[in-house]
Amino acid sequence: MTGNNMKKVLITGGAGFIGSNLCEYFLSKEYKVVCLDNFATGHRHNLKDFVNNDNFSLIEGDIRNLEICQEAVEGVDYVLHQAALGSVPRSINDPITTNDVNVSGFLNMLVAARDAHVKRFVYAASSSTYGDSVGLPKVEDVIGKPLSPYAITKYVNEMYAEIFSRTYGLETIGLRYFNVFGRKQDPNGAYAAVIPKFVMQLMQHQSPKINGDGNYSRDFTYIDNVIQMNELAMTVEDQKAVNTVYNTAYGDRNTLNDLVGYLKTFLAEYDPKIADVAIEYGPNRVGDIPHSLASIAKAKAILGYNPKFSLQEGLKEAVGWYWENLSR
Repeated sequence: MTGNNMKKVLITGGAGFIGSNLCEYFLSKEYKVVCLDNFATGHRHNLKDFVNNDNFSLIEGDIRNLEICQEAVEGVDYVLHQAALGSVPRSINDPITTNDVNVSGFLNMLVAARDAHVKRFVYAASSSTYGDSVGLPKVEDVIGKPLSPYAITKYVNEMYAEIFSRTYGLETIGLRYFNVFGRKQDPNGAYAAVIPKFVMQLMQHQSPKINGDGNYSRDFTYIDNVIQMNELAMTVEDQKAVNTVYNTAYGDRNTLNDLVGYLKTFLAEYDPKIADVAIEYGPNRVGDIPHSLASIAKAKAILGYNPKFSLQEGLKEAVGWYWENLSR
């Protein structure tokens, strides 16, 4: 794509973990990329490799401001909406701010995208939407009651997207992310995700603390699988594929004990002492679901999704990145 044929994509939360990886990927595919971020949880260093790219532009602003959203969607073909306040514990501690960003901010983006006649609005949904549904694997049309304020906000996103599709004709696709991990994921802060947090602790010979007995299981999903799903959702031409939601996962589950075992093995290749670091266990965390496993049959059948990275393959890549970037 060159010249006037270049498509323009807006990535909200583009300085965050998933968003910055999406920015980098679509720039490599010769899209024009607009990043909207307020740097509440995103980082400028995530943009350093492409901030001077002529096809990249940054708008510093908050999705809770409708005018900023309207500015960001100007001339945009596609929106990849990643901006949100993640973390179940954060939402339990501060449900109001989580709702303001994840619901009111989401609605602002939908309105702006509708009014700008954006071709398609792809958004980060969440596996937390499955709530107390006990059946495994999780299939898109069977959900339970949400178990946290965060989960409520992500479910409301899906309902709003569906209404905007039906009422205004805005093409929407929701991607229910399952425990995404990989390069650029922040290991610091009170609400850091488990994989980068454990990697950082192990590199410092500190004992990772697992909530519960370590037998809770998750469908850990490497970032490159998530990038693939975003591209498929954004570009699929079959109208039967839009105005719905898809699980975005690998389709396998591993316990937290398995996870720590893999991390110790892969990190010990860089520092053999890590193999001897002990693991600590604590109480289960409020709002956590015991087991999570996605059916990816719908995404495979309709979008042609074919995830390339298992947990172990993704962890090898991620551990290498963290060692190179954080061990100095």
